[in-house]
Amino acid sequence: MVDKKSFTQHISQQYNEDLEHILNRVMAMGGLVEQQLADALIALVEGDNQRGETVVTGDYKVNAIEVELDEQCTHILARRQPAASDLRLILAVIKAITDLERIGDEGERIGRMALHLLENDRQRGPMSEVEALGGQVKGMLRGALDAFARMDVDQAVRVAQEDLKVDAQYESIMRHLMKHMEQDPQAVPQVMDIMWSARSLERIGDRARNICEYVVYFVRGKDVRHTSYEQMAEEAAGDRR
Repeated sequence: MVDKKSFTQHISQQYNEDLEHILNRVMAMGGLVEQQLADALIALVEGDNQRGETVVTGDYKVNAIEVELDEQCTHILARRQPAASDLRLILAVIKAITDLERIGDEGERIGRMALHLLENDRQRGPMSEVEALGGQVKGMLRGALDAFARMDVDQAVRVAQEDLKVDAQYESIMRHLMKHMEQDPQAVPQVMDIMWSARSLERIGDRARNICEYVVYFVRGKDVRHTSYEQMAEEAAGDRR
């Protein structure tokens, strides 16, 4: 459930309800994507093929919510012609649902990779490292969604900075896998499945950071994409400095 203080209250009760409904649906979409990611990780690390199939066949649900929300945002832009913070809110929602849909796609990709792996492949691969990376990414996604629900810029900055840890973990896994392929060329196809899964996790971390950036954009009116973490923190601080 979103914090109603996240958006401006209007004379039109219907307008308030429309905005609240959109934000609640974003959170519902986020919850669905979180579950997709959790199931994909279990399928990948533990070899639970049923979870993998569930992720692969369930991605349409995420896509359907994205289409629904995109249409609702378009209607508000056309009918209400929002300005200032209302316009920033709608734009932030449109951007966030795009990233959530792509996180869902990455989860589906991990689920597909999991279905290709045999138990021996998991025993040879750095699955404990992949599991740790997955846990870090899940935490980022949960924190990003929580920051978005409350439009909490301080939390958004903290969560965004977690992407540095994700990148470091990903690079460690890549080094491990590259060395493994050099030592055992016959294992390359299986190792590539693990590699692409790790790559998907790293991308999910990037998407979670994007969602944090939209929080700063909404609250402070500053576009902090393609900036350093230090610049992002400065913009988030705003007039509190």
